[in-house]
Amino acid sequence: MKKLSIRVCLLFLCTIWVATGIKYDTTLIDEMRNKLLRLEKTLERDLFHSRLHEFENDGQGKYVWLIKSFKKFGDELERNFSTNGSENLNALNPIWLWARTENELKGVDGLYRVFRMMQQEIVNGEAALDIPKLADFLDTILHDANASIVRALGRISDLIVNEKLFVSAYQEAASQICNENQSLQQLLYNLYTTVTLSEIKGYSMIQFSYKLLRLYNPGTNFTEEMKTVQEQYEQRTRETLRAVKTAMAFAPRQLWRCDARLHKLDNTYTKLTQLFQGYIVNEVDLNSEATCRENCAYYEYSKVSGCYKNLFCSQQRKCSGKVLKCEYIDSDMWICPSSSQNSDRRYDYIEYENGMIYGQKNTCSKPVTKVDSWWRWLFWHCSYCFCYCDDNTMNSDRYFSLRKVESDIANNKVVTGIRFRKVNQIIHMQIQEGELLPRGYIDQSTVRWKPIEEFSVLDRNVKNGLRFRMVGPRLNLEVKMTAFNFTTGKLIKPSEKSLWISHDNTDRTELKLENPDIPIRTPLLALPDSKPQQYLNFAPSDRKKDAAQNTIPFLDIQSVESNPPVPIAGAGIFHKGRPASGGYVAMRLITYDFSKHLQVDLPPSTDTVIDTPNEIRVV
Repeated sequence: MKKLSIRVCLLFLCTIWVATGIKYDTTLIDEMRNKLLRLEKTLERDLFHSRLHEFENDGQGKYVWLIKSFKKFGDELERNFSTNGSENLNALNPIWLWARTENELKGVDGLYRVFRMMQQEIVNGEAALDIPKLADFLDTILHDANASIVRALGRISDLIVNEKLFVSAYQEAASQICNENQSLQQLLYNLYTTVTLSEIKGYSMIQFSYKLLRLYNPGTNFTEEMKTVQEQYEQRTRETLRAVKTAMAFAPRQLWRCDARLHKLDNTYTKLTQLFQGYIVNEVDLNSEATCRENCAYYEYSKVSGCYKNLFCSQQRKCSGKVLKCEYIDSDMWICPSSSQNSDRRYDYIEYENGMIYGQKNTCSKPVTKVDSWWRWLFWHCSYCFCYCDDNTMNSDRYFSLRKVESDIANNKVVTGIRFRKVNQIIHMQIQEGELLPRGYIDQSTVRWKPIEEFSVLDRNVKNGLRFRMVGPRLNLEVKMTAFNFTTGKLIKPSEKSLWISHDNTDRTELKLENPDIPIRTPLLALPDSKPQQYLNFAPSDRKKDAAQNTIPFLDIQSVESNPPVPIAGAGIFHKGRPASGGYVAMRLITYDFSKHLQVDLPPSTDTVIDTPNEIRVV
């Protein structure tokens, strides 16, 4: 039997709403590290050289200046990073290596909170500046066997470099990343941000400690100790950058949702309805003369012309559209009508007299109907045929909106999420948007799902302005690309220079679904099984398993959104399923690539990422 289908292209993706930045400026966390290094040099110059004379007659002025300088830096750090980011790393909780790292990070963060409290109290006049007491606290930060920040940062570096924290994170999270609302690369970047944030906090305390102790003990400048600490910091920074860049280079940026563990119609999935549905009809009703001169196979393309003597035809919903691909299976049968009046199914199952069963026999809750073919005179057999009904009525959900969906570029908003939604029997793409901020951040207070522009199938103003677009017989996805300045976060002339990008390659191979049952019956979770350069047919479900009562695949309508929100660099459609299942058509996003922005202003080193061996095994 020839296939009945409508087609959708899969996985051409990797085009972008927000393109790469115009230059590879640093990430926000790396910029804060650079600011700390610049602060270190500025204070060295001001406190011990160019401005030393200003503090000669002010015994505590130099200390207050030092404290205010680090408080100002700490305030900016807290504005940019209100938390340490561990809430975005739940996927790493099963890793013992991460538990050890997190314990070290908590120690640094705890001491840093005390450090910040001291700054607040002194600057706000809530506490007296007790230099000897403060010097004792700072000596603890530097030299205490249990609380030394220097030693803690060394242990964290050892977990990253020698025990390969980023490699372990990659391998552990790869199999479950679809549960985390992050791409694997995004997870590694968030891990890098969390670790680097603690490193910055720790190093700022170390620098503050040495500078205050130098002021407090004028005869001791701690030159060798400070040089050693600085070299260790630079080495740790290079090694951390190398480790994360190596891992991120291999980490996929795809963002998608795992199969729902509990399927609920129009909540986790939806479907096309009354499209190529199995339909029992007697050949006498398939021609205007009400004859039985032909056979079932003759009716390749027909329609229902009557209801002979109000037989079985009067007991079922009429096919008001096209009747296609009829076949003779057996002359007599028992039919269980759909158990629900609101169901789009016609039958729960069909059992032929020859023993053939179409559908699930154990699902019938209504009395079965005996349906028998008959002879007209001795020459003509009026056979009941198994056909497909293409019932294009107001009760059929079969349309995809071709209207474009765009973020509010006039207010510098970009796409942060996407999902399918069925509204007024039409399948729409709905986007989530948020305002783009400097260095790839999104203003979370502006994130929202953009309302769908509602219209009905009777609206004649539907244009081929698309963004789903028909390429030949196939439904193709297009996305919009807009360049932006990474440093400022501003879109670059979006109304003039934005481009719609598509992958119009028509030389694709079909993803074939063998004997597909409806996917909600499959006990196993659906997994991605499509490849690039494929297309997929929407077609009837398997006759034996489902009496061809559904159109498969279904559509996964779970929201695909990043948490925390990030700019999206691409989008696509893919299929996920299992053998003998119709599966789901689903959306997938590509998160922005932050790896090229990971850099820090340090003296040149002979070590490079390129020279680093491949430490990532394929997962």
